[in-house]
Amino acid sequence: MFCTGIENSIPTINNGRTRVDQMEVCGHYRHWRLDFDLLHDIGICYLRYGPPIHRTFLGPGRHDWEFSDLTFAELRRRDIIPIVDLCHFGVPDWIGDFQNPDFGRLFAAYAGDFADRYPWVQLYTPVNEMFICALFSAKYGWWNEQGTTDKTFVTALKTIVKANVLAMQEILKRRPDAIFIQSESSEYFHADSPDAIGPAEFLNSMRFLSLDLNYGRRVDSTMYEYLLDNGMTREEYHFFLGNRLKQHCILGNDYYWTNEHRVHADGRTWASGEVFGYSEITRQYYSRYGLPVMHTETNFKEGPNGDEAVNWLWKEWANVLRLRNVGIPTVGFTWYSLTDQVDWDTALREQNGTVNPLGLYDLDRNIRAVGKAYKQLIAAWREVLPAQSLCLAVPVVPPSHWDRIDAREQHARAAARLVAERRQAEAEGFDR
Repeated sequence: MFCTGIENSIPTINNGRTRVDQMEVCGHYRHWRLDFDLLHDIGICYLRYGPPIHRTFLGPGRHDWEFSDLTFAELRRRDIIPIVDLCHFGVPDWIGDFQNPDFGRLFAAYAGDFADRYPWVQLYTPVNEMFICALFSAKYGWWNEQGTTDKTFVTALKTIVKANVLAMQEILKRRPDAIFIQSESSEYFHADSPDAIGPAEFLNSMRFLSLDLNYGRRVDSTMYEYLLDNGMTREEYHFFLGNRLKQHCILGNDYYWTNEHRVHADGRTWASGEVFGYSEITRQYYSRYGLPVMHTETNFKEGPNGDEAVNWLWKEWANVLRLRNVGIPTVGFTWYSLTDQVDWDTALREQNGTVNPLGLYDLDRNIRAVGKAYKQLIAAWREVLPAQSLCLAVPVVPPSHWDRIDAREQHARAAARLVAERRQAEAEGFDR
């Protein structure tokens, strides 16, 4: 699955007074038809995409679907397969932030309403980068609630992951063969000195928290104590163990130059640049979860030489091939995003209007060197990879096929499996 995405981050900054909207500043609301044309030009039929939740979800049971109806109808007409991103770093003003304990219930209802309205959609990322969302919002103090304590972080984390789990449940009720592609940041923390080994080990355990909870995996003892010491109850923890939907998921993971960190003895961290690289860090995540993998985000800034992003694309693709060659089922690759972004050089904390040359196209919709390179890569590898013995075929139903007999049969088989899963869970003492 060769993929890109429309950047749709929407956090608030300045204590909630300012909404950052990447679809707005990158011009997608004005140029969405042209953006979809670019997908055809480059040869991409998978798109990470989602409705702007702050404009769409107006209150419990209240929605403005106008923009979504236009764009999703066009995606369906073009037979582009969306991986629907329902929450990307922010919530509507009326919900507040990720400290709101009602977010999970409200978001799950929204996800169910979306699935009802667009039944042909099969692939979802309910909440994007859950760990990063909680970290930036509730530990670093950058976005949304701008919390800076372990307690605010744990509260955001449990709220976000519960929302993701509940949303998956609601979507499966409408689309039993839905597939959930988590887009989660893959991290590693390197000790800078012997005295930094302890802090680095702690952070290397913490990096797994969102996926451990999401997949119903028991966390290690240090993380269990950390969660309970900072506000998670035993009942909340057991919710995640008792609502295991891992079998419906693909492990989507993101990797950037900033995903590896050096750790000082006092716990301070800073970017180390690429040390292990995507393949080694992904191997660690795959060993932990045993799920098919998709590289769901990467990019690199085009610099003065003009080939910096092209070289990064080649390097990331080589890492993907390495994973496949050692037997790790890897089903997709994503350059994120379709166009350049704005103000990500300050992690969206400031509105400077700085264009970050990270896209396949610039904001005037002119193709960049990396866009040309990705187009060539797709053309060269599209027919080769499915013929390789290690390729895993994902049972994706294109929008044009969703009401065909074979798609209906797949839907019926998936519904039967869901019933069997619920019965097994009840027999084990868990109520989904």
